[in-house]
Amino acid sequence: MGFHKYLLLLGAAFIAGAVNAVAGGGTLLTFPALLFCGELANVANATSTVALWPGICSSLFGYRKELTNVGPALWFLGVPSLIGGGLGALLFAHTNNALFSHLVPYLIFMATLLFMAQNPLSNWIKRQSERRQQGALVAKEKRDIPLSWYGVSFFQFFIAIYGGYFGAGIGILMLAGLSLMGFTNIHQMNALKNINAILINFVAILVFIVERTSPGQGVGPHHDRLIHWPIALLMMSGSIAGGYLGADTARRMGQQNVRRLIIVIGLLLTLWLLIHPPGGNVPAGH
Repeated sequence: MGFHKYLLLLGAAFIAGAVNAVAGGGTLLTFPALLFCGELANVANATSTVALWPGICSSLFGYRKELTNVGPALWFLGVPSLIGGGLGALLFAHTNNALFSHLVPYLIFMATLLFMAQNPLSNWIKRQSERRQQGALVAKEKRDIPLSWYGVSFFQFFIAIYGGYFGAGIGILMLAGLSLMGFTNIHQMNALKNINAILINFVAILVFIVERTSPGQGVGPHHDRLIHWPIALLMMSGSIAGGYLGADTARRMGQQNVRRLIIVIGLLLTLWLLIHPPGGNVPAGH
């Protein structure tokens, strides 16, 4: 891989870290950058997950005070997040790279649609929140567990499966579920969303480390590993720096402008990959 490609990956991770701090959707930058640089589709997916995970963790720091008094919700969402995230990652690890390459345009298109739906769903969540007591939990007020919590826990399990498999766009789905649970404080909802995203991606990364794909379908000495660690560490440094140093620039652009840019990239990328599907063979030099 040429030096210019390393710069591209570092730059994509830096920008992804910045936009994740403002609007989300960083995967729609890092994943195609890895494909462009010749990574296999499955390796690009796993490596992108590793590269962006520290940024998700750092985002939780700002919401740490909002995680008090949400113990029951953590259990109801955290357990299905871990189980579903692990199952989704296992499913991904055992998906043939040629099949995953075929699915990539549709996964990116679905993630872009979820990203486009974020504003309407956020407005719906806000309207629902205004109908409840500000900052109160239904379970806390009634001292029991509403039936809706069991339904949302089941919904979270399937969100986590998708999150462990590919994952872009899960944030807005989790916010919708939290609204149905009766949460009204958006900062508390974002804290719970972030901690469950951390759990989903953490268990997925563990699976990606342990599992081996078919020989010739990955990277490493035997071409059977899912994570390209030198690239992942390079991009990890970029995403962390982007989250701290680039977020102000992204904020000056305005959240709506950042969102429009991500949506355009997602739609153009979908069209491009439908016309030029990512290959299923091991790239030269791997």
